[in-house]
Amino acid sequence: MAHQCSCGDTHNDAELGVEYNLYQKIDIRNVECLNEYEENSGITVFKSWENRLDKENFVESDVDDELLFNIPFTGNIKLKGLIIIGGENNLHPNKVKLYKNRPRMTFDDLSIEPEQEFELCVDANGIHEYSPKIVKFSSVHHLSLHFTGIDRRERIKIYYIGLKGEWLPAHRHGVTICSYELQPQMSDYPKENIENIDRTIS
Repeated sequence: MAHQCSCGDTHNDAELGVEYNLYQKIDIRNVECLNEYEENSGITVFKSWENRLDKENFVESDVDDELLFNIPFTGNIKLKGLIIIGGENNLHPNKVKLYKNRPRMTFDDLSIEPEQEFELCVDANGIHEYSPKIVKFSSVHHLSLHFTGIDRRERIKIYYIGLKGEWLPAHRHGVTICSYELQPQMSDYPKENIENIDRTIS
């Protein structure tokens, strides 16, 4: 089915539902959302494509119009697409900045240059895709998203964050413990060799 968002283009959502499944690869218990008005409401915006239009679950900012998500994954992802459904009217976020592999970011860390940023359009149907540069987001184990509002409004609201891409399990390297002896020990030699050495010395 075709829909139109505020960007002026018409989008078809026929195949998007199959592709937007990376929410299943998020380490959801370790997701952080800073400046959320209601505790643990940030994790509710990562949901299935079929539930993206659900308005019962959302996150709203607290003291100002900023939200910062720290999103760890259960492996490595190649991020290929991003969809945002924001709040109505002035509650809609205006911009998002993407940071790669910087766990536990805080608002104090936002002076760092993001890998990419997008101006957000109003997209009530969740069909406008933002395309990250794959060369920058080809090996991501942690993604931080910083949202800000329009003209520094008091609050912003988000209903859905959709992520599209590929997932690979994390490589786990075993630890090999080796011990080295600087000098050979007498116990390393057979008993008969030790007796021969003693005879030679005497």
